Amino acid sequence: MMREERRAAVFGAWDSPPVDQVGVEERISRLGKRSIKKESKLSALKIAMSMLDLTTLEARDTPGKVRQLCIKAMHPHDAVPGIPSVAAVCVYPNLVRVAKETLQGSKVKVAAVATAFPSGMSTRKVKLEETRWAVDEGADEIDMVISRGHFLRGEYGFVFDEIAAVKEACGKAHLKVILETGELSTLDNVRRASDLAIQAGADFIKTSTGKIQPAATLPVTLVMLEAIRDHYYNTGVKIGMKPAGGIATSKLALQYLVMVRETLGQDWLNADLFRFGASALANDLLMQILKEQTGVYQSIDYFSKD
Repeated sequence: MMREERRAAVFGAWDSPPVDQVGVEERISRLGKRSIKKESKLSALKIAMSMLDLTTLEARDTPGKVRQLCIKAMHPHDAVPGIPSVAAVCVYPNLVRVAKETLQGSKVKVAAVATAFPSGMSTRKVKLEETRWAVDEGADEIDMVISRGHFLRGEYGFVFDEIAAVKEACGKAHLKVILETGELSTLDNVRRASDLAIQAGADFIKTSTGKIQPAATLPVTLVMLEAIRDHYYNTGVKIGMKPAGGIATSKLALQYLVMVRETLGQDWLNADLFRFGASALANDLLMQILKEQTGVYQSIDYFSKD
């Protein structure tokens, strides 16, 4: 479908369906009561590990810190066999080349934030230049932020066109579109922003930058998953999902996996279609994996911080 046709689908007669907030909360409550049987828990924990995007997005980031994070991404815990590498390392564009060189020969992707992350407050020209630069430096994936001010003013065409332009600037790199759901106020806005981003060309839709609270929540993620499901039913095209920010425990991560399986099916339970933006989650997953394998908890100090 051409961009003009996709745009017409968003801004023509069709519109996002309203969200039943009570229904969403009831479904979350039911899903939260599901449990993963002990024999399946270890497998689920390892799947969650393989879906992680380890992230460092601080002004004090250095090449050394990024190299250390990349080593952890490839080898989360060499002392224990069978633990998978994570999906990607996410950094600022100026550190993409460092990450790419360190990860050479591995399956771990390099993701770069772009488009004036985290605020999105810049011109489209600057956003596109930053995106192209990150891709030229070696980024496999671009995490962009939508212009929330324009969206909240109802300027949906502006937001659509900006996402579509960034998608074109990505070339072969995959595009993750960050909605920053903590600033969208309502689940209806989350659904509209999800539909808009998908129609504009997103390969993934993502909850948050991690810089705004609340970040990822189960209700917001369910609404986004339902947008992905409806798009798949209508087109046969699979879009990825990335909750990011605030997911720090294995128990919560497994709740997300249950929700994904119940809403989208088994096909989405892989790193090509589902990610966690949650660096703090890595060590808790490692603790739980070792507990399942050895029967003993290790101290959190047993694992590297980065």
